[in-house]
Amino acid sequence: MQPFIQEIPRASAALIAGFAEQETATVYEANDKQGAMIHTIRPLYPGIKLCGSALTVRCQAADNLTLHAAIALAQPGDVIVADVGEALEAGHWGEITTIAAQQRGIAGLVINGGVRDVAAIRHRGFPIFSASVSMKATVKASPGQINHPIICGGVLVHPGDIVLGDDDGVVVVPRERAEAVLADARERTAREAAIMERLQAGELTVDVLGFRSILQDHGIHLP
Repeated sequence: MQPFIQEIPRASAALIAGFAEQETATVYEANDKQGAMIHTIRPLYPGIKLCGSALTVRCQAADNLTLHAAIALAQPGDVIVADVGEALEAGHWGEITTIAAQQRGIAGLVINGGVRDVAAIRHRGFPIFSASVSMKATVKASPGQINHPIICGGVLVHPGDIVLGDDDGVVVVPRERAEAVLADARERTAREAAIMERLQAGELTVDVLGFRSILQDHGIHLP
């Protein structure tokens, strides 16, 4: 088996731009409520937005050699999604890798382990979603795999899948379903905008969303 696969299918720039306009919760709903990473994969700092095609990485725990290789193989707009064996007590990514990634046009990092140099990364504005923060060092000894399917945050991620992250977390959409999911997400966004207009006008959620009848079925009658 070839450990590092260099050529992968990627979504079009237009498709990525369309997903970047959406919220993760909306895309999760449009994706049949699938693809949401577990809550421990969190934004490194508030206000992060991340969107791109997944470049998948599998590392040995506390060994970031393959992340350096991934930076060299990534294309502009890629999101590195890394399975490091859920190693929380190691900083697999820091300011040095951030600078290198930004120079390559990499759109961000999602990792199920630890990162470090938080202040510097925040200052540089590089989007990262991680499972922990740890100042502890890593080794550079054992090559892993690049662009093979991985599990990260409880979600199966294939190379080229759409990865979207915001303050609510990270959602992954299979590339082959991306167009249909985006169309559904846009429809949901339009419906929610109409609902919000009615709420701004003073209507109640129990009426706008049809919950009053459910309460009445349970013998509860609101004014």
